[in-house]
Amino acid sequence: MSNYHIKHLEEYFQVYRKSIRNPESFWDEVAEEHFVWRKKWDKVLDWDFSKPEIKWFEGAKLNITENCIDRHLHIRGDKTAILFEPNDPKEEAQHITYKELHEKVCKFANVLKDKGIKKGDRVVIYLPMIPELAISLLACARIGAVHSVVFAGFSSTALSTRINDCGAKMVLTSDGSFRGSKTIDLKGIVDEALTQCDSVESVLVAKRTKTEVTMEEGRDFWLEPLLEKAYADCEPEVMDAEDPLFILYTSGSTGRPKGMVHSTAGYMVYTAYTFKNVFQYREDDVYWCTADIGWITGHSYIVYGPLANGATTVMFEGVPSYPDFGRFWEIVQKHKITQFYTAPTAIRALAKENLDFVTEYDLSSLKILGTVGEPINEEAWHWYNDHVGEKKCPIVDTWWQTETGGVLISPIPFSTPTKPTYATLPMPGVQPALMDENGNEIKGNQVDGRLCIKFPWPSIARTIWGDHKRYKETYFSAFDGKYFTGDGALRDEVGYYRITGRVDDVIIVSGHNLGTAPIEDAINEHQAVAESAIVGFPHDIKGNALYGYVILKETGESRNRENLKKEINQVITEHIGPIAKLDKIQFVPGLPKTRSGKIMRRILRKIASKDTSNLGDTSTLLNPEVVEKIMEESL
Repeated sequence: MSNYHIKHLEEYFQVYRKSIRNPESFWDEVAEEHFVWRKKWDKVLDWDFSKPEIKWFEGAKLNITENCIDRHLHIRGDKTAILFEPNDPKEEAQHITYKELHEKVCKFANVLKDKGIKKGDRVVIYLPMIPELAISLLACARIGAVHSVVFAGFSSTALSTRINDCGAKMVLTSDGSFRGSKTIDLKGIVDEALTQCDSVESVLVAKRTKTEVTMEEGRDFWLEPLLEKAYADCEPEVMDAEDPLFILYTSGSTGRPKGMVHSTAGYMVYTAYTFKNVFQYREDDVYWCTADIGWITGHSYIVYGPLANGATTVMFEGVPSYPDFGRFWEIVQKHKITQFYTAPTAIRALAKENLDFVTEYDLSSLKILGTVGEPINEEAWHWYNDHVGEKKCPIVDTWWQTETGGVLISPIPFSTPTKPTYATLPMPGVQPALMDENGNEIKGNQVDGRLCIKFPWPSIARTIWGDHKRYKETYFSAFDGKYFTGDGALRDEVGYYRITGRVDDVIIVSGHNLGTAPIEDAINEHQAVAESAIVGFPHDIKGNALYGYVILKETGESRNRENLKKEINQVITEHIGPIAKLDKIQFVPGLPKTRSGKIMRRILRKIASKDTSNLGDTSTLLNPEVVEKIMEESL
């Protein structure tokens, strides 16, 4: 029996039991058999959630890039490691082999060293989805620099905040980026950000859009000439298992963003293990995750997890709607994609369009479909299953977070029977617990509560950069001795988990705890509704009442609004009960979302409560302009 590659349900249960009974022995075996180490660990795990302090593979020495690149050179040096699909379908795709990747990473690493970057220095990366983005992560890791990617759609304010928080010495960027029909001036945004930053000594600029940019003498350098001159070999820095690999910022529900710190060995082992199992990757597969590397999904499941397994991983520069809504499916056909991993937001957007955009392409190469970023609603799940997977591809509805580093709950394809809207069962080594508001664990099935994890897994974030106290308060203070995810979940009669949304999205109405996800699922069943978001607002009698923001499909735009409101409440009554009916329904052109597709309910709550004096920084939203429109038309 292989602990590393689970192939059927009985094997999953055997492996899972072993991983829970003796976690150290389980992860010891996985780590020893499947990775390259310069020195083996002295101790598999040392942990204390009360501090919190977590150490995996203590004393081990390694470099993650040896595991992601060097060890593949003899067996699969000529295999495509990164397949780059540009924004413009007329531009040719690039196939970068493992040998070529090795040379590019070494050259880039030597450029970093020549500019004074050394082990432990922080490098902020603000690049579009071009090969240089993935290569720059690996180049930093090669020399032990700590990379911090900032999504290249964030504002200059968001960028400067992150640069200052981690004290970055260098910024990597490009002249600009292509996004659908738009060209974005990335270098201009960096220049603006750096007026507020003192720590940055140099800026390396890749050419992508060939637009005119201002280069500051002595600080800014074009990347290409430096790479041309660089030596094509770079000895990897030997890292300690617990040395930081990267910092990735996640929005705080209040205040400034949190710089989650991920370490080297545990993160590598866990992302590689979960990639192999969640996507059942085989040697000749072509795997595509549509996320941006600016998010944890891109770090773990475009770069590190796939490359550690010697996979071919696709990087896509564009958007699903350009040049038309068939773009995803055209790429699947063109590259014979076998595993496809995307966000429910994208699926819902594509499901609104004409089905011809899907049916004109041959999707028969697909074996596995995945979703990430939020729980997928039932209607979107069925559309994805029926029209993209043609009812033959298991859908892995993966639940995890920036803080967890890798997938914690997910079906394993061809092993776990899937169930729409359910993330199903925990990955080996993951021990979930549902807690009540009094801090007691809720045993048994057919229960719901606050989702905690009661034992560490290798890729858990170790701290918040520069603020361990905040790390403890945010994740380890709500429930003694447990990591609190901030999410609610229910466990059904067979033990499957369904994420019901953030706990702050559980609204108590007349003493009833109502999760927003099931209500939204019900509303989205209405044939005129494209998407919805529910928040609570103060009510004199009920304590809280429900406010619904609803986006209509084109077919619903011409309908009588008052009738639609009655129909929506009728659907809710049928699905959940009259207690969940909405007191107010506002039809909106869009919902404020983060770049990873999460709805910013904090903003919607403030608008519903007529408390719009401080909405916080909305510049980092995917669509900040929609906030004004919602406020103008609020009830």
